[in-house]
Amino acid sequence: MKTLSIVVPCYNSAAYMDRCVQSLLLGGSDVEIILVDDGSKDKTPEKVDNYQARYPGIIKAVHQENGGHGQAVNTGIEHATGHYVRVVDSDDWLDGKAFPKVMDFLRKSVEEDMQLDMLITNYMYDKQNVKHKKIMQYRKCVPTNCIFTWEDTHFPFGKYLLMHSVIYRTTLVRDEAKLKLPAHTFYVDNLYVFEPLQYVKNMYYLDVTLYHYFIGREDQSVNEKVMIGRIDQQIFVNKRMIDYYTDNVEMKSHIGKYMEKYIEVITSVSSILLIRDGSREALNKKKELWHYIKEKNPKLYHKLMRGALGMGLHLPGKLGRRAAVDVYRMARKIYGFN
Repeated sequence: MKTLSIVVPCYNSAAYMDRCVQSLLLGGSDVEIILVDDGSKDKTPEKVDNYQARYPGIIKAVHQENGGHGQAVNTGIEHATGHYVRVVDSDDWLDGKAFPKVMDFLRKSVEEDMQLDMLITNYMYDKQNVKHKKIMQYRKCVPTNCIFTWEDTHFPFGKYLLMHSVIYRTTLVRDEAKLKLPAHTFYVDNLYVFEPLQYVKNMYYLDVTLYHYFIGREDQSVNEKVMIGRIDQQIFVNKRMIDYYTDNVEMKSHIGKYMEKYIEVITSVSSILLIRDGSREALNKKKELWHYIKEKNPKLYHKLMRGALGMGLHLPGKLGRRAAVDVYRMARKIYGFN
């Protein structure tokens, strides 16, 4: 049994996937690299097969009809045989110094039967043409170098777990949470992190910067203009998070409080993008999103509205919308996203 399965969704990735794959190979024979070709139209299928031929005991090539990032992740998890699983996008990569340390810890956790549900590591916003890269770390949010539970965590607003920072126990994601991401939808990485969280009973934080999150391509899904153009998919993911939280999570629990903050962040992003669009249609979509929250979960709605962001997002008129955008720009500068 492999220690770690790494799922790599690949769609028209031939031009840049080599850096990703080469970084993953540093994990050695204990790593299973699952390259999921999502119906690519370039040379990605050929490259995926060539990698499997060169590294038959490590790399597994999987081909599927185009289903989007979420379906590629689903397919990869279905094929995973490792004790743990993580997702690495084909334009990102893992750090050569941190990866061996992570693998040493994961092997130890299996050997000592720690029953670990989730490992947390740091990630870097590797933004193109930016000299000083922003590292997202969790030293003040969670204990270091010990197993802990949700009761031991303290996540302030703006510090939350992304796909880039978590490694899950494979059976937790596949068998317990029964995670199935929607096909043909962007921004499902939020669902990948969000929905399994209530099944996580114990965690460990390894204070190393493992994941390099590349930002810079104009066609990248997190590019602001691209996100505004795909705002309906962002709203779809936002609403699914609200539905899942309302139907499955106890609001007053420690995990419930953390997931509430996560929804606050995602709803704020959706709202700001709609404000940035500025059209009457977009502003109506913002109003409809908040009405949806109110109808689905009135308690959540009132908590979000009473928060600083909730109030800031509903300041009246053009000046109010401009103030909300200024706060967003400040957050973008601090945290380095987009």
